[in-house]
Formats: sequence, structure tokens, C-alpha cells
Amino acid sequence: MNPIGRILLIAGGLVSVGLGIAGAFLPLLPTTPFLLLAAYLFARSSPSLHGWLLNHSMLGPIIVNWERYGVIPLRAKVLALLLLAWSLAFSVWMDFHVAVLAVQGVMCGGVAVFLLTRPSNSDCQP
Repeated sequence: MNPIGRILLIAGGLVSVGLGIAGAFLPLLPTTPFLLLAAYLFARSSPSLHGWLLNHSMLGPIIVNWERYGVIPLRAKVLALLLLAWSLAFSVWMDFHVAVLAVQGVMCGGVAVFLLTRPSNSDCQP
């Protein structure tokens, strides 16, 4: 990988970690997706940062549970589903065109199905 691409991936990973940490304290900012994005970016740009993230006592378990078992924590699922519903309701309230609402509804529905079909804890794994 070229140095500029590596730097951009590392920067994106660091921003994602920062947003993930902020999400632990801010109710509408999700933690898990940002940490998963950071892990993805670090895995492609910096093995040392990827290892640090996976071995971090507070941040690592979320990523490890996703990578090993496909687990999405219940809190993250609930928040994501609430934000999907809020987004769709807001679009209806703003009187978006029916075609836009249909596309948004299908996309939100697909994301909701994905979230609901993932386990919420690693106990349900073999």
C-alpha cells in the first residue's frame, strides 16, 4: 500500500476510535459501528494499532465478539433500530416524496433485518 493511502486509513481509524469512545458517553452516537470501522481500517493499515484495539480492555471485547461470533450488543441494536425508525419518521414528517420514502423504507428494513438476525451475546454460540 502506498504511504498516503496508509496514512489516510490510519487517520480514518483514529477518528473512528474517537467517535466510538464519544459514543460511549453520548446517547445518540453509536459506539460499536465506529469501533468495527476502526478495526477494519487498522487491519489494512497498521497491525500494531489493530492489535492495540483488539487487546484493549474496554474496546476490544466488542470487536472480538463481532469477529468471532457476529455479535452485536443489545444496546447497539436497540439504539440503531430507534435511529432507523426516527429517520424514517422524520422523513415522513418532512413530507418527502413517496419514492424517497419507499427507498428509505426498504433500506431501513434491510438494515433492521440484518440487526435482528445477529446474536446479542456470545453465549448463544456453539
